[in-house]
Amino acid sequence: MQLSGPLGSLPLPSFIEKRFFSSTMRERSLNIDNINPHIKEAKYAVRGELAIKSEQYRAQLAKGEGEDLPFDSVISANIGNPQQLDQKPITFFRQVASILENPGLLENEEVLESSFGYKSDVFERARKLLKDVKSVGAYSQSQGAPGIRQSVANFIERRDGYPADPASIYLSAGASSGVNTLMNIICATPQTGVLVPIPQYPLYTATLSVLNAKCVPYYLHEESNWSTDVDGMREALKKAQKEGIDVRAVVVINPGNPTGGSLAPEGINGVLELAAEEKLVCIADEVYQTNVFQGEFHSFKKGLRDLQKSDKNKDGKFDNVELASLHSISKGMVGECGHRGGYYEMIGFDPEVTAQIYKFVSIMLCPPVVGQCFVEMMVNPPAEGDPSYPLYRKEYDGIFKGLQERATALYEAFKEMDGVSCQSPQGSMYLFPTITLPPKAIEAAKKAGKSPDEFYCLELLDKTGICIVPGSGFGQKEGTLHFRTTFLAPGTEWVGRITKFHQGFMEEYR
Repeated sequence: MQLSGPLGSLPLPSFIEKRFFSSTMRERSLNIDNINPHIKEAKYAVRGELAIKSEQYRAQLAKGEGEDLPFDSVISANIGNPQQLDQKPITFFRQVASILENPGLLENEEVLESSFGYKSDVFERARKLLKDVKSVGAYSQSQGAPGIRQSVANFIERRDGYPADPASIYLSAGASSGVNTLMNIICATPQTGVLVPIPQYPLYTATLSVLNAKCVPYYLHEESNWSTDVDGMREALKKAQKEGIDVRAVVVINPGNPTGGSLAPEGINGVLELAAEEKLVCIADEVYQTNVFQGEFHSFKKGLRDLQKSDKNKDGKFDNVELASLHSISKGMVGECGHRGGYYEMIGFDPEVTAQIYKFVSIMLCPPVVGQCFVEMMVNPPAEGDPSYPLYRKEYDGIFKGLQERATALYEAFKEMDGVSCQSPQGSMYLFPTITLPPKAIEAAKKAGKSPDEFYCLELLDKTGICIVPGSGFGQKEGTLHFRTTFLAPGTEWVGRITKFHQGFMEEYR
């Protein structure tokens, strides 16, 4: 840089030039070109452009400025956020939580019972949890409160028929925090790879982008209810290894997000056999384990323990399989997303690696203590014979029935829609139908600079107020188009909005 004057053009000293640019050209330290490039590469479609636009519409309606909009409410079917869509909290959980936040209420048990319907077991549970954590305003152990981890271990043993060690259980700020921890430990270099199902919940690809590691996609089999194709996983693994990628782990989401598919024991065993043969960490995302509408939930933990006891393990093939299973209070019938609670159980990990995981979680001090308490109530709810059980059972079953009915209504609507095909709802909170759009719609999307599925979803939002997510946000096979919708919104009126819009859209672009 030079300045002109009586002595001609003279170069500025570098320190003056730097100060000049700092005070004029660069007003801030950070700009879009100098921040972490891996953050910019990460994509998270469920809270992307469509979600932002839907919130703008919601704010517009709240201000009474929606006269020009063709809808009078916004339906956020883009994210599994049950209580935003009017799912009521479980009474027992919230009553206990109220005492945890204000222990002085224990001095007024009679008033709480006579005026607010609290039962004796609510007070008992609150006292137990306060004994475990002392105060929800205090830090717990980094791994989570020992008494709560013991409750989780008891739950896992009841569920699977095999013992669980509380020392192997880590409480977390939702399952996503557990995923982040595990990925940070696994992803050592830019050439570290993780097998991820496609379609997938974008937490996995986004986290791998941030960590500058490699996503190794394997495709689920849509025609057989989005089942896991182990041969396809093996092909993806071998291809990645030939490209110099060090594949360390395999992710399975069961029941599936965004697909809603639910794995049978045979499918689980196939994945575990691959993990044993190829020395892969198996990450089992099981946060929808209570949302199963067809058949039963089968855990990876039970699958692994069964294999370890079977004839297939005579040579110790499965003895050292590393399995991390995750669960959360955000889903299921609990739906306490905002309280950020979850856990993961680790099996077969090297003790020195486990020590590093403990160190990593210690950096964040501890997961939210109220969230830990909700985890304890999720895994240890009122049992038959307890005073709070009848209401708990009624609320739990009502939520489950409502989810199943809305899933069925949405599925039946999709079956009648031109150019839409959908697998029957097996589990989780989502449907992931295939859509076949007319050439004119694809051309219109191209002109708008959008992918065809994104164009469709934006049109749906603009004309109905319903926010869903294009399949491209989760990954999909080349040449196919999908969208993901939850079925959490109450009632079925909004389903009619979708069918009416779809008919008009197809007629417009046919």
